[in-house]
Amino acid sequence: MSKLEQSKLPAHVAIIMDGNGRWAKMRGLPRVEGHIQGLESVRNIVTLTRKLRIPYLTLYAFSKENWSRPRTEVKKLLELLGIFLEKELQLMMDEDIRFRVVGNIMDFPKKLQTQLNAAMQKTSGNTSLSLNIALSYSGREEILNAVRQIINEAKEGHITQIDENVFQDYLYTKGIPDPDLLIRTSGEMRVSNFLLWQIAYTEIYVTDTLWPDFREDAYIKALIEYTKRERRFGSIKENLSGRV
Repeated sequence: MSKLEQSKLPAHVAIIMDGNGRWAKMRGLPRVEGHIQGLESVRNIVTLTRKLRIPYLTLYAFSKENWSRPRTEVKKLLELLGIFLEKELQLMMDEDIRFRVVGNIMDFPKKLQTQLNAAMQKTSGNTSLSLNIALSYSGREEILNAVRQIINEAKEGHITQIDENVFQDYLYTKGIPDPDLLIRTSGEMRVSNFLLWQIAYTEIYVTDTLWPDFREDAYIKALIEYTKRERRFGSIKENLSGRV
């Protein structure tokens, strides 16, 4: 951590948490054990993000496509999510962490919807860290939903002009800045339908480390790599530095 320069840290880190199943398979364990260990990584990374004063963290926890997994695995994932909310809610309050769901919360069972909404409501006034959990999330669906809403608003005369700022207000991530850094664990070189609009100029970091093994050292390594990069946003170095 001593190698990190606070001024160069990202304001928003997004993570595709991949590799729970492979972690368990490599050890001859049921897949659910990988998910349980993955929750320990979540706790570890959230705590460190808060300590580093990074204001936004978005974790890809459950995609729209994950509903097609075996029913027993999906059921266990939902149980673990409920347990996580029960165990970590007080910590979020103590550490001034705001909890938000990014995705279609209506896809979940009523009891879990109630838990999710209660956690969002209780932590809504917290400001030190915005913890955004992508649940039943699809980047393509998010964009299509935004288009449908904008069309309806335009028909009713509420919208007369559409630009990027207007469009962003109809995304699940309304009010959340675009990620500066996207981390993907497990070595897969794809974005998996995650934040397709928001990562247009995001720096991407891929590590072979499986999510249950992704702890402080691996996170710090990713952040150090980010601080070494030069973000240009489509421009060139001379323009950004003010030189011709």
